[in-house]
Amino acid sequence: MTPESSGGGAGGATAALETSQSKYLSASGGEQEMHVVLTVRVEGTDPTHPTDPAHPTDPAHPTDPTGQSGRGPDGGAPRNPAGAGPGGAPLLAQVLVVDCSGSMTWPQEKFRAARQAAAAAVRMLPAGTLFAVVQGTEDATMVFPAHEGMAVSSAGQRRRAEAALQGLPAGGGTCIGAWLDLAGRLLAAQGAPIGHVLLLTDGRNEHDRTMPLDAVLDTWEGRFVCDAWGIGDGWDAGELLRVARRLHGSVGAVREEAALPGEYEKLTARLLTKTVPELTVEVTPAPGTAIRYLKQVFPTEADLAPVGPPGQDGTYRYTTRAWGDETRRYHLCLTADPTGWPRGEDLQLAAVALDRPDAGPTAAPTAVRLPPPRACVVHWTEDPALSRHTDTQVAHFQLYGRLGQAVAAAAAAYRRGDREATARHLGEGVRLAHAVGAARPLADFRRLADIEDAATGRLRLRPDLAPIDFEHLITASSHSTYGPEADDPAPPPGAPPHAPGGAGTGPAPGPAPGTATGPAPGPATGTGSGTAYSATAPAPGTGTALTEPCPACDGRAPLTARFCPRCGYFLRERP
Repeated sequence: MTPESSGGGAGGATAALETSQSKYLSASGGEQEMHVVLTVRVEGTDPTHPTDPAHPTDPAHPTDPTGQSGRGPDGGAPRNPAGAGPGGAPLLAQVLVVDCSGSMTWPQEKFRAARQAAAAAVRMLPAGTLFAVVQGTEDATMVFPAHEGMAVSSAGQRRRAEAALQGLPAGGGTCIGAWLDLAGRLLAAQGAPIGHVLLLTDGRNEHDRTMPLDAVLDTWEGRFVCDAWGIGDGWDAGELLRVARRLHGSVGAVREEAALPGEYEKLTARLLTKTVPELTVEVTPAPGTAIRYLKQVFPTEADLAPVGPPGQDGTYRYTTRAWGDETRRYHLCLTADPTGWPRGEDLQLAAVALDRPDAGPTAAPTAVRLPPPRACVVHWTEDPALSRHTDTQVAHFQLYGRLGQAVAAAAAAYRRGDREATARHLGEGVRLAHAVGAARPLADFRRLADIEDAATGRLRLRPDLAPIDFEHLITASSHSTYGPEADDPAPPPGAPPHAPGGAGTGPAPGPAPGTATGPAPGPATGTGSGTAYSATAPAPGTGTALTEPCPACDGRAPLTARFCPRCGYFLRERP
């Protein structure tokens, strides 16, 4: 990778890479963990020119044949920002998977909403986009086109796909593995730079033995992106999270069936702003250093596995897919033993860089200027006051990890009929959600309990708990807030000292962290994980907020951001 290199000439997108860490580790006590938060920002992918003739935006053709304008449903993001990949081939290939099991037939509004949502997504696909619709039962079969393949979007093809959806029957079981395997085969046969699956289900994966989901995820992990949605009151948030984490997508759900088409329109509009098929995060550990894990922690949690063995220089490569103008954050955990290392000086523990696989003038429609590599530094010290410090970004996402664990534990306790344990774990979740300013999970917590004091987690369980409310809570907790900006060597002026916890207190792997919205109550200390300062409230002692609300969604964006990191909404011109 050459710093400042790109897949094309000037005028393309720019990628930025930042690291946030506490560099001090204890020189005594054996192997230590170093936790680093990587912030990757991509800007400049958003085009301003109209693209395909089926969705004209010029004054002579104000709308397309479906009656929709050439921009997103809110007038924001354009429908087809790039339109084509290398050599004019389609950039995006989209597979819509509709659950057609017997449970979808009741209430009738559920299956009607599912068909309408899929049709709404189809209507938004620009001309030339590859697409297919799959019927999901205990097997997977083609809805449109009728054969195993993908159609090329045009006004006529979109109308035929809508007609096929209107006549779609429901009946049968549920095998999510079979659905994803067919979607993967369809996408692999086309080779479009951005492959995406939008999957909807209302039930549990009851026919998993027919085609085990884990084996399918092993086959297709890293090959395409999948967003998984739940509808009704029988779906399993844990199963959807397994899919989304392994396939680098997100999980969503609707409480009211009528809301689904609108949600699909928003998701499709965001998808169509993505013009960078993939970026690779490269981590080169120094001799004696090992990588424990790298995972995405914002806007959702996703598992990342290295692509193949390390290179000759020891570099591990992790693929991230489908970028528009957005920000993502990653949690890197390194391990090292201080034995034999110099004391009292800054040493490079690892180097982190971004790259474009197969970069070249025809690799993608959007060129990307890459930043120089960043160093992850360690400073071995005998001073416990230094080694106890936890970086505020690291602490923020550690608290989110604990929030996800508390939610999962509460759901498990409820399923086994233990109300006392359910209340205890929900109280811990409320306390953590309050500490990090996660308003969306707090709203879902209130469906399960009367919250008396969010700061301490004191609550009373409601007598009319509904099992599906736990699934919605798990889903909400899979979306994280942006978190604080890069840490300073000391806490903000007027803030309490950083709590103990050090660089070796990362959360155990567990359910996805919290969600992305709302005002925060202020700073709060997470026991054993350092002090996390709210990104939505003024920094302690400064009176200055770190983020601002996005007018297009319920998320928040850094004050310096040009686009909302959650929905891509344009906020301001480049300074």
